[in-house]
Amino acid sequence: MIKSSPNKARAWLMLLLAGAFEIGYALSVGGSQAFTVPSWSIAAGVFFLLTLYCLSAALRTIDVGIGYAVWAGIGAVGAAVFGAILLHQPVTAIQAFWLAVIIAGVVWLKLADGPERPADAQGPAA
Repeated sequence: MIKSSPNKARAWLMLLLAGAFEIGYALSVGGSQAFTVPSWSIAAGVFFLLTLYCLSAALRTIDVGIGYAVWAGIGAVGAAVFGAILLHQPVTAIQAFWLAVIIAGVVWLKLADGPERPADAQGPAA
């Protein structure tokens, strides 16, 4: 089945939103101090529900392996970057290098998510 371009664009937008909410979730969990700070704990719960909703909506169109990898990459890099900026957590040069590798992988996964071929043109099943 070939998925239409507007649906794919919407799915990728939902995946980006899911990644942004995942960053909020990660930072909120850190701020909650093991869920002992009520305001941060509530924020973590809200971000958790939002990230799961957006991720599940995106995965209706995007393959789960690609979608999950992109979502996790956005969350990991975003949490590291915003953790460094907002929470003054150090990022070493080698950590920055590997974060850049994750970013490159996410970009390549998006670029590789081209139009699908019809089932009969994909060749034999493995």
